[in-house]
Amino acid sequence: MISKLISKLGYTRFIALSFIPVILLGTFLLCLPISSKTGEWTNFIDSLFTSVSATCVTGLVVFDTFTHWTVFGQIVILIMIQIGGLGLMTIITMISIFLRKKINMRERKMMMQSSGNTQIDGTLKLVKKIVGGTFIFEGIGAVLLAFRFCPQMGMLKGIYYSCFHAISAFCNAGFDLMGFRQPYSSLTYYTNDYYVNIIIMSLIVIGGIGFIVWNDILKNKFHFSKYLLHTKIVLVTTAILLVAGGLGFFVFEYNGELADKTVPQKIVNAMFMSVTTRTAGFNTIDLSNLSDSGTLLSLILMLIGGSPGSTAGGLKTTTIAVVVIAVFSMAKGGDDINTFKRRIVSDVVKQSAVIILIYLFAVMLSSMIICSVEGLGMSQVLFETASAAGTVGVSKGITNQISAISKIILMIMMYGGRIGGLSLVLVFGQRKPEAPVKRPTEQILIG
Repeated sequence: MISKLISKLGYTRFIALSFIPVILLGTFLLCLPISSKTGEWTNFIDSLFTSVSATCVTGLVVFDTFTHWTVFGQIVILIMIQIGGLGLMTIITMISIFLRKKINMRERKMMMQSSGNTQIDGTLKLVKKIVGGTFIFEGIGAVLLAFRFCPQMGMLKGIYYSCFHAISAFCNAGFDLMGFRQPYSSLTYYTNDYYVNIIIMSLIVIGGIGFIVWNDILKNKFHFSKYLLHTKIVLVTTAILLVAGGLGFFVFEYNGELADKTVPQKIVNAMFMSVTTRTAGFNTIDLSNLSDSGTLLSLILMLIGGSPGSTAGGLKTTTIAVVVIAVFSMAKGGDDINTFKRRIVSDVVKQSAVIILIYLFAVMLSSMIICSVEGLGMSQVLFETASAAGTVGVSKGITNQISAISKIILMIMMYGGRIGGLSLVLVFGQRKPEAPVKRPTEQILIG
């Protein structure tokens, strides 16, 4: 059955469309009275929005997760986060392996693309490592958080909250249950808690660097020179973004949102902002009061997002890195684009440029439409659309106030951000065969 669908739809379309059944089932379950604390049916659009946000591991919400949803509804959301983070095809493959079903070559190729692997050999082993590694990291995170949450909330509630937030952080989802303190408060109660901050940040970064990078590090340990070019670019770009982002928030918000904190607290909160705005969705400070500089920095980090083949969304670190490397190579007058003693093929540069253009166009167009429909300020709307496109989930508090039309636009942005802008175009676009003719060239002026 799956093989026939793959053959008919193609790998990219099948992987992209695999999210839809999960979203629709989640929507139905969240609509049910058993999912809401009022015991009433939740309207379709709001349930769909929550389902899309959870499956696309974004974190934008129309209801506070603790205040509106029952434990049943929260678990439905958590399952969608886990499926969205790992990918439905990874889950299906693990079930097939568990049931000892034979996985044919077409399904293996599909899994290769879904997991981000570059070779079909070793794909099943990689999938096992992905699932095993995910549960190990989430388990360690949950145990560490339990040491803080259990004394504060009691044993059962503390364990449940530890598991929920560990999974949400590792999958870069940003959903939280801290509404029992104050609705939509996220982790602001733990703004000066170094222990919780460091655990959540670690889970976000590990989940956001990508499964291929894990495998490479596991294989070659800490021998950087032996890493794949992909791994090198991901690690270096991630480190630069984390440090630069943290420094930027430290400077821009020093006398703003971080003004009442000590220098060590400022550093930790600035680093948390640098990590979470890349695709996670938690916040330890009030984002509605960010300075203009802090808001602009957040927009940049949100659009970049995490790394390919991970639980994160956005443009991806490698996309930005390739374009930056190409710019420097062009400035030096070189024909080849080289980094770490390797040459990057020109097709990758073209694809990177296309992805950036698609994202920027989508964010700008969506922002203009929502501004027109809602009559809100550009800064607030642009922040929200960038958060959706990067599957980040941080918000300036307007998501629960906007109309159904604007929610649909944000849902499309979240879906596109999760599967990738280029994949979204390929899913809905129809590739036409090119005529076997090379057209004559002609120069044009640019720049």
